[in-house]
Amino acid sequence: MTTSERVVDLLNQAALISADEKLTILKQVQELIINKDPSLLDNFLDEMIAFQTDKSIEIRKFVIGFIEEACKRDNELLLRLIANLNMLLKDEGVNVVKKAILTLTQLYKVTLQWLVRSKTVSERQEACWDLVTQMKGDVLALLDSENDGIRTHAIKFTESLIITLSARTSDSDIPKRQESDISLDKVPKDHSYIRYDVLSEEGKLALEKLLKFMIHPAISSINLTTVLGSLATVARQRPMFMSEVVQAYETLHANLPPTLAKSQVSSVRKNLKLHLVSVLKHPCSLEFQGQISTLLLDLGMPQSEITRSTPAPREPRKRTRQEQYTEGKKVKMEPALMEDDDDKEEPAPLAVPKPTTVPVAQSAIDLTAEFLHPLLNPENVANLVLISMVYLPDVMPASFQATYTPVESAGTDAQIKHLARLMATQITAAGMGPGLEQCKARENDAGKDDVDDESGSKDHLIKRKIPTVMMGQAISVVGGYTEKAEETAPAAVKRLPEPILPTTQTKLAGTSGRKKVFRLSDVIQPLSESQIEALTSKAIKRILHSEKAIAQSGMSHVRVKLLTRLVTQFDGMMKDDVLKFVLEDIRARSDLAFSLLYQEYNTYLSQLPSGLLDSYDHCLYTLLSGLQEKPEQKDGLFTKLVLEAPVITESALEVIRRYCEDESRVYLGMTTLKELIVKRPSRQFQYLHVLLDLSSHEKEKVRTTALAFLKRMYEKDHLRDYIEKFALNYMQLLVHPNPPSLLFGADKDTEVAAPWTEDTVRQCLFLYLSLLPLNHQLVHELASVYTEAIADIKRSVLRAIEQPIRGMGMNSPELLLLVENCPKGAETLVTRCLHILTDKVPPSPELVERVRDLYHKRVPDVRFLIPVINGLEKSEVIQALPKLIKLNPIVVKEVFNRLLGTQHSEGSSTVSPLTPGDLLIALHNIDSNKCDMKSIIKGQFAANGFCVVCPGEQQAHIPTSIMTVLEGEKKPDEPVRENEVLPDDI
Repeated sequence: MTTSERVVDLLNQAALISADEKLTILKQVQELIINKDPSLLDNFLDEMIAFQTDKSIEIRKFVIGFIEEACKRDNELLLRLIANLNMLLKDEGVNVVKKAILTLTQLYKVTLQWLVRSKTVSERQEACWDLVTQMKGDVLALLDSENDGIRTHAIKFTESLIITLSARTSDSDIPKRQESDISLDKVPKDHSYIRYDVLSEEGKLALEKLLKFMIHPAISSINLTTVLGSLATVARQRPMFMSEVVQAYETLHANLPPTLAKSQVSSVRKNLKLHLVSVLKHPCSLEFQGQISTLLLDLGMPQSEITRSTPAPREPRKRTRQEQYTEGKKVKMEPALMEDDDDKEEPAPLAVPKPTTVPVAQSAIDLTAEFLHPLLNPENVANLVLISMVYLPDVMPASFQATYTPVESAGTDAQIKHLARLMATQITAAGMGPGLEQCKARENDAGKDDVDDESGSKDHLIKRKIPTVMMGQAISVVGGYTEKAEETAPAAVKRLPEPILPTTQTKLAGTSGRKKVFRLSDVIQPLSESQIEALTSKAIKRILHSEKAIAQSGMSHVRVKLLTRLVTQFDGMMKDDVLKFVLEDIRARSDLAFSLLYQEYNTYLSQLPSGLLDSYDHCLYTLLSGLQEKPEQKDGLFTKLVLEAPVITESALEVIRRYCEDESRVYLGMTTLKELIVKRPSRQFQYLHVLLDLSSHEKEKVRTTALAFLKRMYEKDHLRDYIEKFALNYMQLLVHPNPPSLLFGADKDTEVAAPWTEDTVRQCLFLYLSLLPLNHQLVHELASVYTEAIADIKRSVLRAIEQPIRGMGMNSPELLLLVENCPKGAETLVTRCLHILTDKVPPSPELVERVRDLYHKRVPDVRFLIPVINGLEKSEVIQALPKLIKLNPIVVKEVFNRLLGTQHSEGSSTVSPLTPGDLLIALHNIDSNKCDMKSIIKGQFAANGFCVVCPGEQQAHIPTSIMTVLEGEKKPDEPVRENEVLPDDI
């Protein structure tokens, strides 16, 4: 299915499903037609825009976002889509309007930049700009909206508008993400359509509107906080407006809105202090340090912190650079383009710009403060206080309560000046005061002078501009021109056309009269992608094969850096070729390998949070795989690469695992894995899991090496729990009726039809049995699993535990506890442990005592007594003989072996509770009511056989000795019992 067919299918689905699923599908369509195949954007534009009438707010918001992305991808689409954005700006949904404002914030800059780049502006472009300008006015009007959120978004739009429609200076503090944004200094003053002076005036009007909005008495707390931040941003990025911003902060500090609650007043003051500090840190704040410092002191900031935040004094020349962006400077520069050299001082009066409203207020406050300063003597101040007390409210306002700070330096000249300035701010804001009157009079005089100067130089200016027009350069209309200029003026006013409908009117080529500018792109043919790829590949190969020549010049490090930076920008065969070149002689080219790996990781970090590790993973995997395939690695380069790699990916970890499974490299591989576990604590458990998996490997060398490393790591406290848990989980698999697929290499733990075998059972026990001698408490877990396992598994377990149990020893407290609390169903396991412990060593008194208690109190199974029968009392053995001789003949044989001292073969000496004679007498005296005759006779004959071969009792070799024993035990008048074995029988 082609991309176009896929888009058609998705759009058909979107028309029939719910809003949530529709949004997901539309996002897929956007990805396909904007990012994957932009050629389809024009084909499916109408279908996507049709969703702007959807009932879902989220869908309409998506359409707005689509308009933004589409216009950024192709600026020409502004002609078709700007009207749709205008419709959505008037949507009934508040969230839709907010999204439209955010989009217009970006598209306003995009549109302006697009028009500035255009040599000639078509009528459709003019209509588009007119509509954008109209939308700009609509958003500014939304500063008076009833919705708080819409007002907040309108404030941010106004902030962006002010910054865009003003010139960037050398002192502008521009964030990195906004460095490429357009500003007024990038707009040519001789542009054929965009008027530099008009845009500048619009920016100033927007600033005025924002300043008036901030001092509105009914402004909300969140809007006020937003405005404070926006004005601080404007002051930092456009230092020419810092005076207005500082004056506005002063006015706000003296006139906080009465509608704010106590907590809101505190929050506003905190934000005001924060933004004042950010403005103070700007280099251009030197002339306003006095005002800012006074405000910060009133807001509770210590003088030491203010001093720390104050920038160092700057050179005087920097102030002049800021003035080049004022309107007056712009007018003054125009005579430089004129050819008349007479009276060059004539345009000097035009260099002084008309003062704007806010600077007038600034100077008015200064004049009023100077007027009030000498009048603020103790007597006048006392009278003012007494008069004002009549107007005080009954309850202290929250704003006053939150903002009041005690006056520390009352009566000093500095405090009197500050008080005069506060009063001047209040009086000027009310439209009164001598300073405001003087400024108004000065403004009127300046206006008259401008009119006189304009009338006096009108004809002269026209004469100077005529040669400029003849030269074919575009100029700005400054004043009244000739009748011809007045006739052509109405033609510039165009009726706003419908932007979505295409227009056929185009400007005639060559009407501007400009000379064609030479462009290199007009005279050369662009290279095809295949040509670019071929040339790039050849260049890389030349650099690669210049290894020896560059090494002789001592510039190998430059070659390595150049290669890594070039290669990381390309994918596919080129990167593979470089990796193949490195692997041809990895030892000599290891510096290139490491540099390439680090550069790939650096590229990944620079793309966060959306970056992917795919390219880095491919590089690391290729290098490690190549090293694994090398026949010998005596210098440990594989280990060095693993340990110095920034990140070990999943595929790289798989290569390390394969390296460990190689029997010729198993020790080096696991040493590397151990170093990873120790030196990479953030992912040590992931690496430890690989080593744990190898502990049950089918290759014995791999398995035993892994177990040896794990036993050493088990001694580390922070790894002990994880290793122990893994071992117990693996042993827990024995409770399944069939072995899980995990034992056969599958990822998921599911059972398979294969039965349990000796190998699969041992595979689950390898790690556990290795840890058992190190942690005797684990023996209780074995008993729990044993009780739930099937018979085949139990038999395998009994055969596998000999070495670990022998390693624990019969003095182990945990093993004695297991014997004492033998779980139900684990009797055979406990018996097996007892046999292993006493097979070649006599039982300890503690073990005998635990078995005795177990036999008498919990499990009356005589088989428990067999392993410790040598440690029992004579009477206990005689009492147990009737039950013992009923057992299997093989078991009876083992009992007599242990009793007569022929069991232990390691030189250990033990004293049997019964002599051979005692044993024969005890068997002879067994009551037939307690044991059947057949078992008694079998036991007697078995005992006779052992007595004959017993090396410790030579007298028992002779049958007469046996007769003597029997006669000694028999009383003279006692009748012969039925089961008695007479001497003649023997």
